[in-house]
Amino acid sequence: MKSYEVNFDGLVGPTHNYGGLSYGNVASQSNSQQSSNPKEAALQGLAKMKALMDMGFQQGVLAPQERPDVAALRRLGFSGTDAQVIERAAKEAMPLLVASCSASSMWVANAATVSPSADTADGRVHFTAANLNCKYHRSIEHPTTSRVLGAMFANQQHFAHHAALPAVAQFGDEGAANHTRFCREYGEAGVEFFVFGRSAFDTRYPAPQKYPARQTLEASQAVARLHGLRDEGVVYAQQNPNVIDQGVFHNDVIAVGNGEVLFYHEDAFLETEQMLAELQGKLAKVGGKFQSICVPRSSVTVDDAVRSYLFNSQLLSRPDGSMLLIVPQECQANERVWAYLQSLTSSGGLIREVKVFDLKQSMQNGGGPACLRLRVALNETELAAVNPGVIMTAPLYGSLTAWVEKHYRDRLSENDLADPQLLLECRTALDELTQILKLGAVYPFQIN
Repeated sequence: MKSYEVNFDGLVGPTHNYGGLSYGNVASQSNSQQSSNPKEAALQGLAKMKALMDMGFQQGVLAPQERPDVAALRRLGFSGTDAQVIERAAKEAMPLLVASCSASSMWVANAATVSPSADTADGRVHFTAANLNCKYHRSIEHPTTSRVLGAMFANQQHFAHHAALPAVAQFGDEGAANHTRFCREYGEAGVEFFVFGRSAFDTRYPAPQKYPARQTLEASQAVARLHGLRDEGVVYAQQNPNVIDQGVFHNDVIAVGNGEVLFYHEDAFLETEQMLAELQGKLAKVGGKFQSICVPRSSVTVDDAVRSYLFNSQLLSRPDGSMLLIVPQECQANERVWAYLQSLTSSGGLIREVKVFDLKQSMQNGGGPACLRLRVALNETELAAVNPGVIMTAPLYGSLTAWVEKHYRDRLSENDLADPQLLLECRTALDELTQILKLGAVYPFQIN
């Protein structure tokens, strides 16, 4: 039976803005308060989805969230009609309104952690929604994320869904941005790789001093237990706290893996040699041959990696066994990064080609190609059980492009977030989107 790695990309929401909400994310903070272009952002994301589909890769789409989140504002003491809640928040606590309008759910690498059926005890694909409790604007996402994933992967024979972990610092969970999987074939048993920034209970692990470590060891271990993973099929590794303090807020800003290959920066991890040996040994036990590509700091600095998002790329397997790297334009603009990539692809190694995409709207808010996609390994039977409305096709691309053109603004500033009309525009657009994607009622305004 054939198996695939399907990339489900996040569709950028109508309230895409530069609120500068993500402390520790250099791009998010440095572009704070600039005007955004939600229409351009959504179309850039859709263009990447369409391009990968045209290249023969399996591609899906994951819907955005309702914003502003009026229910969240009500929980914080704002009352009245929806319009009055927004107006009061804008007048009395603008930062809370900005947080409630965040379109950060577009970065669906943080939506959940996914384990394929070949790895799990019950032979189902398991999803655990990320609690994202390190940042308030993201911590309010998981209830809707769970409903959307449930509507996409609804067949209980093949799919199992877990609620987010307890929303406390000890179980900070940022989803697939700190998780990857190594395997010989997507449908075969593999080794799941969990990267954490700190331990909540074990003081032997060092912690960063400047920026918060968002993923805990304890959260990663809990997800592995929920998914029924075997000890011999799991490797835990600690992110280098020094690179977290340089703006590497998730592992997918400093490393990316696919198939049997890990592409990583020399300074990405602690105890690197021990980690590589463990990955090699465990993958060998299930028939795989682990390979790694280390980018030396002498060629690409951590600062280069953060500014270019070299590692926040998509590493994709081609039928001939070679790999394709999908990178943002910022890699081409960085002289050292681009020189490294040219030497990499001309060396005859595993990564043979680099394709560049314009994702400026997302990049300015701190999210590159890897942030925009949630990877789900599926066999043919499981893929057939996925809601067909969310699988990208040429007609769906056309429908979504027309939908964006119809509903999205081409400019959004902080002052625009105080306009109650924006909520109505968002709800109208999302109501139509659920029909296009055949999701049913997944948003609070459709349920309540």
